[in-house]
Amino acid sequence: MSLLHCPVNFMEIDNAISGISKLQEQTEKSLEEISYWTWSELLVALKRWQDLLPVESSSGVIQRCLDSLAGRLVLATETSPCPSTSSQDSPGFRFSCDTNSTKSLKTSLSRATWWFDDLLILSPFLVEMVVKSMVAQKLDHVIISRFLLYYQKSKFCAATPHERRKIIETVIETLYTLEGSSVSCKSLFQILRVSMTMNINKSTRNKLESMIGSRLDESTLDNLLVPSAYGANYLYDVNLVLRLLKAFFRGGISQLSALQLKKVASLMDLYIAEVAPDPRLKPSKFQALAMALPDSARDSHDELYGAVDMYLQVHAGLSEEEKLKICCALNYEKLSAEVCIHLAQNIKFPAKTAVQVLISQQCQLKSLLHGTNNYSAYTDRLCTSTEVRSKGMKDEANGQVELYDGKLDVSSDCSKLRAQLQGMQWRVMELEKACRKMQTQTAKIIKSRLSGHGHTRSLPRLCS
Repeated sequence: MSLLHCPVNFMEIDNAISGISKLQEQTEKSLEEISYWTWSELLVALKRWQDLLPVESSSGVIQRCLDSLAGRLVLATETSPCPSTSSQDSPGFRFSCDTNSTKSLKTSLSRATWWFDDLLILSPFLVEMVVKSMVAQKLDHVIISRFLLYYQKSKFCAATPHERRKIIETVIETLYTLEGSSVSCKSLFQILRVSMTMNINKSTRNKLESMIGSRLDESTLDNLLVPSAYGANYLYDVNLVLRLLKAFFRGGISQLSALQLKKVASLMDLYIAEVAPDPRLKPSKFQALAMALPDSARDSHDELYGAVDMYLQVHAGLSEEEKLKICCALNYEKLSAEVCIHLAQNIKFPAKTAVQVLISQQCQLKSLLHGTNNYSAYTDRLCTSTEVRSKGMKDEANGQVELYDGKLDVSSDCSKLRAQLQGMQWRVMELEKACRKMQTQTAKIIKSRLSGHGHTRSLPRLCS
């Protein structure tokens, strides 16, 4: 009887026809009892409705049926002793029921996912509708995301290319409406790789990349090493990574924690080192990767220097101007002393970079010397002051030295301060030696490079 409701409305049968008015009343009454239908009856009705008539012409009948389905799933989840509340890849999800019992875990998962196979009969359009109803009735988003991934994998087997495209677009659009933590970053990358073989809607693709980019700090190097599209000029899809970085910073740097920035910086250093040997990677793309992160994201530029060194080695035909643009990504103040020496001797780098390194090292040396002098003066004043005060407070009876608080050992503290000062002075001497060595080596390199032009230029005295 309920199936007659759709044809009556779809064909717009005139109520004046004998018996039609009564038929509509009967179908409406039948639909009012939809909450008493069994699970199987709901599925059968949905299957017949979507096969017989356009979903858009169902006059809300299908929506009422889907709402009933979602309501029963929510009720079943609430009565389950072990609901899922976290991502499927997280420890909290895997061991949320009983960390000591695999059997208990499997049982709890089966309680939450028993309906997955039943809803495979639904079309992508109906899946989108039922998920909206699930969200409205507050079904766990993790369970919903697991169903969508299961639906996509199961339906792909027998689907045509057009159907696959529709399925993957529906899954992406629906996942975008869920909580970000409801699906793992690994699963999102799997969907991305599948979608790249199809010509999916640009808006849908942007939503998927936005979801991944917002969680880029959870990604791995293997996730990012996505092969470029057929016919591209480079091995890996560098443009994709640049778009993911853009999505990562979309909310502004102030919205990101220092830990997130450090993780992405480490990840990008690995990625840049991986793509640097690609002989077809354009300088502009490599430069964009190297300069994509703010300077504050990296504590050291040693790893980035290694990637730049590799790129310049593979792309030996670059002009000096192109090399200088790439080297602009390096912060010489964040290079270790060993790397600075290596750079000064590296003929693959422009001569100007060696000079810039020496200038940077000189500035650091002057700063350290200035700090050392101030520290020395401070320790001398402190020791003198404490000695004067201790003399004024010497006990005449036993000759003990006492300070105001009676706890500070003056001789011990002064010894520690002097030891620290000696350590800093030793560090300054080491830096001076390294600077002189770099100056000598750089002067030789520059003279050899300029000798072919018929003139030489003396190196400025940077470390005097």
